[in-house]
Amino acid sequence: MVNGTTIKLEDAPDVLTVEEAARYLRIGRRLAYEMVKAGELPSLRLGRRVLVPREALRAHLSRSSE
Repeated sequence: MVNGTTIKLEDAPDVLTVEEAARYLRIGRRLAYEMVKAGELPSLRLGRRVLVPREALRAHLSRSSE
């Protein structure tokens, strides 16, 4: 879900905000930020923004399901 609209991960932008990634994972925003801080959720920082690359999120989901 991006901006309140449900979309497939394949249709998502190349990078997601932590909030958008949390919606895909169906977890809370706070937990998503904790996962980023712990290095459990792949992310990159651009200035003050923390973003989650779509492909890194996909890879994380694949590893988690194995």
